[in-house]
Amino acid sequence: MTSPCWQARADLVVVGTGVAGLTAALHARELGLRTLVVTKLAVDDGNTRFAQGGVAVVLPGDHDEGDTVEAHAQDTLTAGAGLCDPDAVRAIVSAGPAVVADLRRRGARFDPAATGGGLARGREGGHRTFRVVHAGGDATGAEVERALVASARDGRVPMLENHIAVEAARTPLGAVGGLLVLDASGVPGLISAPAVLLATGGLGQLYQATSNPEVATGDGLALALRAGALAEDLEFVQFHPTVLYTGRGARGRCPLVTEAVRGEGAVLVDGAGQRVMTGVHPLEDLAPRDVVAGAIIRRLLEEPGAIDDHVFLDATHLSREAFRGRFPTVYAACQEIGVDPSTDPIPVAPAAHFACGGVKATVAGRTAVTGLYAAGEVARSGLHGANRLASNSLLEGLVMGTNAAEAVAADLALGVLADPWSAAVPELPVVPVADRDTLQRVMSRYAAIGRDAEGLAVVGSVLDVSAVDTPLRTRAEVEDAALTLAARALIAAAAAREESRGCHVRTDFTERNDAWATSQLIRLNPSGQPVLRWATAAVGAA
Repeated sequence: MTSPCWQARADLVVVGTGVAGLTAALHARELGLRTLVVTKLAVDDGNTRFAQGGVAVVLPGDHDEGDTVEAHAQDTLTAGAGLCDPDAVRAIVSAGPAVVADLRRRGARFDPAATGGGLARGREGGHRTFRVVHAGGDATGAEVERALVASARDGRVPMLENHIAVEAARTPLGAVGGLLVLDASGVPGLISAPAVLLATGGLGQLYQATSNPEVATGDGLALALRAGALAEDLEFVQFHPTVLYTGRGARGRCPLVTEAVRGEGAVLVDGAGQRVMTGVHPLEDLAPRDVVAGAIIRRLLEEPGAIDDHVFLDATHLSREAFRGRFPTVYAACQEIGVDPSTDPIPVAPAAHFACGGVKATVAGRTAVTGLYAAGEVARSGLHGANRLASNSLLEGLVMGTNAAEAVAADLALGVLADPWSAAVPELPVVPVADRDTLQRVMSRYAAIGRDAEGLAVVGSVLDVSAVDTPLRTRAEVEDAALTLAARALIAAAAAREESRGCHVRTDFTERNDAWATSQLIRLNPSGQPVLRWATAAVGAA
C-alpha cells in the first residue's frame, strides 16, 4: 500500500460535523480532550442544516401545560412499534432540557412564543401535543448548525475539511487506535487516537429520491462494520411522507415539506381531492410517519385522478402571510416550482429520509469495539425502534454527542482504551463497489417502502453481478463501497424479517408478527459479507 504521507495525534477523532459530531467535539474540548474533527466536505455541508421541524423536548414549565417527559417517552415508544429500548428512550428524552439549554448557551436562537415569554411550540406526527421547539419557522437545523459551527470556529477545535475517513487503525486485540483518511486529492494520512467517534449521519443516497444531501452515503456504518462493530435494525429506513414532488423521475436530494405544516392543520388529499388519512389512523394526518407514508403509497396504487406518483398537501386554509411567516423554507421551495401554498395544494410524495437503525451503540455512544463510538443517525441507540418519532433526531444528536464526549473522557481516565502506538497502520481496503446509479435504481424499485422476498433477491443478484473489488483511493470509491455494503446489509435484514412493522413493509408478509418483536444484529463474516448474527431484545442504556 501507499504509506500515509502525514500523521497527526489526538485524544479523540470526531468524524462528521452535524449536530452529534459538533456537539461532541465542543463538549470534549470543554472536558480537556485534544479533539480533531474530520469531515469530507465543508464543515456545514451535512444533513443537520436541512432539518426543518425542530427539537422535540419537554422543558421546565411544560408540566403546567399538561405535557410530561413520560408522555414524550410514551409517544416515542408508540411510534417505534415495539422495537425501542424503553431505558434508552427515557434516558434521551429526560436529557432534553439540559442539552437544549446548553445549545442556547452556545448561541442558538429558538422562536419565542407569541405570549408568555417561553418558546413557540409546533406539533408533528405521532406527538399528542405541541412540544417541538423550532427556529426560523422551519429552519431549525440551519440555526442549530449555525450555532455549533460558530462555537467550533474559534480555533480551539481543529478541523480537517475535505477529508474522508476510510478505515480504523486497530490493535492486535481489535481495539481502535486511530483512523486512516484521504484528502481531496486522495493523499492518505493517519490520525493516531485512542478514541474515534463516528457521527457520519445516514444512508439516504441508497435511493434515487431522498431528503438527504449527497454526503449521506453510509460511510460510518461501513467503516464500523469493517472494524468489527455490530449493526442493528438496518431494515428500518423511514420514508418521509411529504417531500416536495418536483416531477416524475426526480433524483437526489428533494426539498422537505416539514410535518409541522400538517401540525398547523394541512391535510393530505389525492388526485381526486379526497382525504388520504381519513379512517386510516386515529391521528389521521398527524399519524406516525410510517403510517402516513404507507397510506400514501396504497392510495397511489389506485391512481385517483389518474395520478400514480404523488398526492397533495392542502394548506390553503393558511393565508400567504401566515404560511410564509411560519414556513419560509417550504414557501421558497414551493415558489421555485410555481406553487403558491395559500392557493394551491402542494404536490408531495414519500422519499427516503432517516435510518432508524445503524451501528449498535449505547446512549453513551459506546460500541462493541473498544475505542469506537457512534452518535446520531449513524448509531442505533434504541431511541427510534422500527420508526422514528418526528423531531427526535436533533434531540438524539444533542444528547448522544454530549454523552459520547463524556464517555470518551471517562474511558481515557479509567485507562480502558488502547495505546494508539500499538495499532497497525491500516491498508487501503479492497472491497466490492457497485455502480451507484444501478444500486439506487434497484434499491428504489425493490427495497423501498414495499418489499418482498423476490424483489430483495433481485437486489442481491444485481449487486453480486455489478460489484467489482476496488481499492478505495478516492472519496467517490469510499462512498460507493459504503453504499454497496449498506445495501447488502439492509437487504439481508429485510429479507429475514418476515413481517411488516414500522417503516419495514413486506407486501408478502403484510401483518405485524409479535414473534418478531426483536432486533436483528448484523456483522461481517471473515470474507466481508454481512450476516445476521442473532435476534435480540433491545440493548440497555448504559
